[in-house]
Amino acid sequence: MKSVAFALLLLCMTGGSVAAHERPNVLVILCDDLGYGDLACYGNKTIKTPNLDELASEGMRFTDCYSASPLCSPARAGLMTGRNPTRSGIYSWIAAGNPMYLKKDETTIASVLKKVGYDTCHVGKWHLNGKFNQPEQTQPGDHGFDHWFATQNNAAPTHRDPKNFVRNGESVGPQEGFSCQLVVDEAMHWLNGREADEDPFFMFCCFHEPHEPVDSPNELVAEYPDAKKKGEALYYANVANMDRAVGRLMKYLDDKDLTEDTFVFFTSDNGPETLNRYGGAWRSHGSPGPLRGMKLHIYDGGIRVAGIARWPGHVPAKSTCSEPIGSVDLMPTICDLADAPVPQSKRLDGTNIRPLFSGDTLQRDKPLFWHYYGGLGNRQFAMRDGDWKVVGMWDGPAEWGGGGSLRKGVVPQLRASRLKEFELYNIANDIDESEELSAKHPDRIAKMSQQAAQLYKEIIDEGPVWFDDLE
Repeated sequence: MKSVAFALLLLCMTGGSVAAHERPNVLVILCDDLGYGDLACYGNKTIKTPNLDELASEGMRFTDCYSASPLCSPARAGLMTGRNPTRSGIYSWIAAGNPMYLKKDETTIASVLKKVGYDTCHVGKWHLNGKFNQPEQTQPGDHGFDHWFATQNNAAPTHRDPKNFVRNGESVGPQEGFSCQLVVDEAMHWLNGREADEDPFFMFCCFHEPHEPVDSPNELVAEYPDAKKKGEALYYANVANMDRAVGRLMKYLDDKDLTEDTFVFFTSDNGPETLNRYGGAWRSHGSPGPLRGMKLHIYDGGIRVAGIARWPGHVPAKSTCSEPIGSVDLMPTICDLADAPVPQSKRLDGTNIRPLFSGDTLQRDKPLFWHYYGGLGNRQFAMRDGDWKVVGMWDGPAEWGGGGSLRKGVVPQLRASRLKEFELYNIANDIDESEELSAKHPDRIAKMSQQAAQLYKEIIDEGPVWFDDLE
């Protein structure tokens, strides 16, 4: 069996076509506001995450995995399209009723895989439109999902007994249980009910945890008696409950003999929430680990996240990879795994990372890069090329009040702006970005800042305006 799998791997890597029954199922698990330092397998000494630790031991753990953005909606847009989210006009988180949404002409992983015979399902947080479950904007079903069970943004009123889920356009009403477990229940129910279960599936499983407003099972809260700060045990238990949900889903794959045939990728949408950033955030005790910054920061604490890949026989077990990768890389990678065409109608920013699974080097056409106009400290743009990272500021207002949803007047000002100041860091030697090196490396900062400025202008020019305000 292993020799067959290895032969198939060689066939895929050399460009051969793959029969439909040989293509893997694809399961992408995305959690919300999980800090880089929140899992035991990433160094946390307190929170119990045995299921994710086991997942990491069964596959490849990426030490330098990056989200597409330091906050939620843009991160999801980048993952689903393989494009920097500013290109799609997802500039910030999408408040209910906001005009931002992922437009129909944006190609998602789900829409690509559906065209090549995959069954597709989205369960959990959507957050790619402001007018959720309304005809004026696209919904999950418009982006390639056969089945969807979702919320616009957070589980409400909390993770416990949420009332705001919608299933395929119909309100579900009040439910009993915790959001992550309800999401896994729906995922397993959909998998059980597929008529043609010999067809491969793509599932995008998006937990609300550990985003505020946090609530957790009492028995898990009780496992952290040494937590002293208000809300601390509640947060730890929230991560542990999410880990428990992952474990249930992995056990389902085992029980149904799907593990060997399923590529799993686990990650987070951004870094941990800043404690007390707003009134309801008193339970946010996530950790960026050794990284600088948190959610809303363009420093690594805001964008560097857990990344775990598992596909037995194809992704080596008990392996660690320090090559920088990003969620924008999932689109071209999954297309390769599924023998599906990579979208060509719009510019992609991701790279196929499949060579890393066999120990080969990765060649990028362009470096990984990020943009968020509300970045704290007026740091709005970053680019990482190998070990080096440049961080840029713009020539607009110094502070935008980071964390707000898009408002009138922002995009025209972005389109008129340019990057003006840059910082340079060597991430390999300086994980917490504490030593600014531009004075010591004038040639490198000149080259990287020029490329960053070009990318900035390119993506700003591509993004839509949304509001009727071109003044």
